[in-house]
Formats: sequence, C-alpha cells, structure tokens
Amino acid sequence: MRELTEQELVRREKANAIASAGMDPFGHRFDRTHTSGEIIKEYATKTNEELEEMGVNVKVAGRIMTKRGKGKAGFMHIQDRDGQIQIYMKLDNVGEENYELFNKADIGDIVGIEGTLFVTHTGELSVKAFKYVHLVKALRPLPEKFHGLTDIEERYRRRYVDLIMNEDAKRVAFLRPKIIRCIQQFMDNLGYTEVETPVLTTLLTGAAARPFVTHHNTQDLDMYLRIALELPLKRLLVGGMEAVYEIGRVFRNEGMDPKHNPEFTLMEAYLAYSDLDGMMDQTEAMFQEIARKVFGKMTYNWCGNEINLEGPWKRISMVDAIKEETGIDFKKEMTLDEAKSLAKEHNIEVEDHFGVGHIINAFFEKYVEEKLIQPTFLYGHPVEISPLTKNNPDDPRFVDRFELFIGGKEFANAYTELNNPIVQLERFEDQLKERDLGNDEANDIDMDFIEALEYGMPPAGGIGYGIDRLCMLFLEQDSIRDVILFPTMKERN
Repeated sequence: MRELTEQELVRREKANAIASAGMDPFGHRFDRTHTSGEIIKEYATKTNEELEEMGVNVKVAGRIMTKRGKGKAGFMHIQDRDGQIQIYMKLDNVGEENYELFNKADIGDIVGIEGTLFVTHTGELSVKAFKYVHLVKALRPLPEKFHGLTDIEERYRRRYVDLIMNEDAKRVAFLRPKIIRCIQQFMDNLGYTEVETPVLTTLLTGAAARPFVTHHNTQDLDMYLRIALELPLKRLLVGGMEAVYEIGRVFRNEGMDPKHNPEFTLMEAYLAYSDLDGMMDQTEAMFQEIARKVFGKMTYNWCGNEINLEGPWKRISMVDAIKEETGIDFKKEMTLDEAKSLAKEHNIEVEDHFGVGHIINAFFEKYVEEKLIQPTFLYGHPVEISPLTKNNPDDPRFVDRFELFIGGKEFANAYTELNNPIVQLERFEDQLKERDLGNDEANDIDMDFIEALEYGMPPAGGIGYGIDRLCMLFLEQDSIRDVILFPTMKERN
C-alpha cells in the first residue's frame, strides 16, 4: 500500500468529521439550475443594480479551485464543465453551520451553492450564497501547478486531473465531439447512412498492418481486432445500401509516436456510382464545412506550419510529384532491375518483395511526402501497393487512388473501388506471395468478399479518414495524445 501524505491524512480526518456530523462525505443528488457558462451568457452584461432589481436566484455546483477570506466572509471560485464562477460566502447570509463547512473545505472539494447573482466592486459577476451544500470530499490535493510535473506523460495517464487543471485539455475534449457531429451531419446531408460493422474478425483485410490477436473461447478460434472497416462496408454496397459510412475504432499492433496510437478512430465511406474525383470533391467540402461551422476560420497552425483550407486544393500524380523533386520520370516503362539501380543511386533500401511499384512508393516517401504542406490530393499509386483499387484505364501499372496530405502527413486514403471479383482474387493471391517473401502486413484472402463481388458491386468511390489526425489539425495539437482522452501509454515502472 502507498503511504499517505500528511495532506491526505488531514483530508481523511475531515471526511470522517463530515460523516460524524450526519452527512455523506461523498454526497447526494443536487439539482442545479445553471452552469457557469449559462450564467455568464445570460447575465454578463447586467449591472449590479439590474441584477438586484431582477433578483436572480441560482443553484450551481462545481469543484473548489480557489478559496480565500478570513473572519466572517470569504470568496471561492468553483469550476464546472463550462468554466468558473465566483462565490461570495458571508456568515450572516449562510449561517454558522454552512460557514463552518466552507471554512473547513479544501481546494478540490465539490460543493453546491444556492444564492443570488450580483456584481462585485471589481466588476466580477458572482453568486452571493445563502446556502452551502457539501457534496464530495476530495481525498487527494490537486497539484499546485500541474504542468510543472517533471513527467509530462502524467497528463495523459491522469487525464482526469489534466481536465481539471488545464483549460486547453478541456477545450479539446469538448470540441472533438463537435467535429465528429459536424462530420456526421455533413455525411447524412449527402444521403449517406451511418452503420456499424464487426470489431472482431477472423481475417486480416482492408489495410497493410499488424493486428492485435485475441481468442474466442467457445469456438476455440483465434480472432483479430479489426485493422480497417473496408470490406464489410463494401458488402453493404453489394446489398444495395449504396451510400454508407462508419466512424469506429480500429487497432494496429504497431509503434507509438506523436502521430500514431495503436487504438485510433477511423472513418470510411463508400458511395455507389462515384469515383476518385467524387471523393476528392467530397473531402475538400467536408474539411471546409468543419472549418466554417465549428471553428469559423480557414487557417490553422499545425506542427509549425500555417495551413490554409481554402480551395481549390492541389491535385498531382505520384510520379509527377517525384519528378518535380528528383527529376526521375517513373511514367516511363522500366524493368525491376532498372528501378533497383535508381533506388541504389538514391540510397533507397529495396526489400525482397519489392516490385517497381514499391520502389516508386519508396521514392515518394523519401523525397516528396514531407514537402506536401498545403492540402494536396496525391493520386496515381502503383498497383503493387493498392490491392483493393481499380486500375487506371490509361495505364494499368497504376490505380485510381489518392491520398490527402496536409503538413507532410497523410489525412485520407481514397479509391475508385475495385469491383471485379476475378481481378480482386488475383490481387489477394499476390498479397499471399508477398507474405511468403516477408511482408507481414499483407492481407488474407477473404473468399466471402469475393463471393459478394460475384453478385455485383456497383462502381463506387471509397475513402478512409484518420479522425484523430483530422482533430489534431483543427484543434492545432501536435501530438495525437492531446486529442485522445485516454491514449495508450507504456506501463509505469
């Protein structure tokens, strides 16, 4: 057992004293009439004379954040979900019992206040208390300066304390759901239907990633936590739903860094009778809708860059982008040996399973990706790295796929969807060959999906968005841990 500090021992003694006085140290229901934000919104412009004439009675509740005073009067600030409101406590107004409770209260305790609104001599809208209700005794003291902790990871481990002490953390926590709600409204207005698909699966499909493995005891069957949402949603296109999307958690058993968390939120959307260009138009419009409706601005500071979301966004092929940076023209037909030679000249490591397309992608990642700062649709990926995508009709070495890059990072991945079951099976088989050559992120063969395609899937556009990274941009946060309430953390020593 951890040894209690002196402050913690004192707080426990106070909790016992409250219980001895016939009250529950950890409280009961309190019916408040207002939050601090509602009071400020409605009454911030009123003078003290106006408030006295109106006689506004309120019931508020929150956590004590400051407390001062001596003798027969004092002030405190209590904090609720919206912010803080000042409380004026006077012995003559609340009575001896209530005032004694106030005197013995600690920073961090949760209280309820009944009183009237007034404006202090310093001009602060406040509540003049006539009743003080003890609700919850805080047995641990709040840190005096939480961001002065030497281990900054404690902000993420103890998010509950971070939310109490850090206004920006609270701002992010409340704005992220508004971003997601805006996305849902945008998609719904386009005629999409939001659906849910299984988190547990027996096959690895939809992305190149290592999985988390679990076990179903009843069936004695190893299963995976999903790494993507793609194939179940496409089955719904076969079934005639035509426009579907899902916002859900996916899991990839990979490293952690400021841009990656093993458990993250993905949105995938599929639209029958659309294509790559349709997904580009939809994506640009969605980002701009969030910018206007949730934030009221088009420019964001993210990871040291000023990002402007005003359109039209740049559209460029992968091979043209590589040519701009290196002078190498991968549009030209070339053998694998020629591509390997170029890779060697440019210090690019070639793995055993690499074809020409893998080498083209490696050039992009090394020489281009980090330079795509303003919103850019990069299209025309090699077929080898896009097993679920329809070939470009003009050059079958490439596929109709794009990735959205902002600030040098990928934000979305979109396809003109492959709906030919014969070609799809060939692509799956190629993935198994890559696995045999050492690619442990290659997909399984999903024969049920092949069967679904054999019934006919309409031509379609599809896209996946990393919701956490999208939130990072709009909330101007450089670390994914700042936009996930409970990020995955290493175990404490």
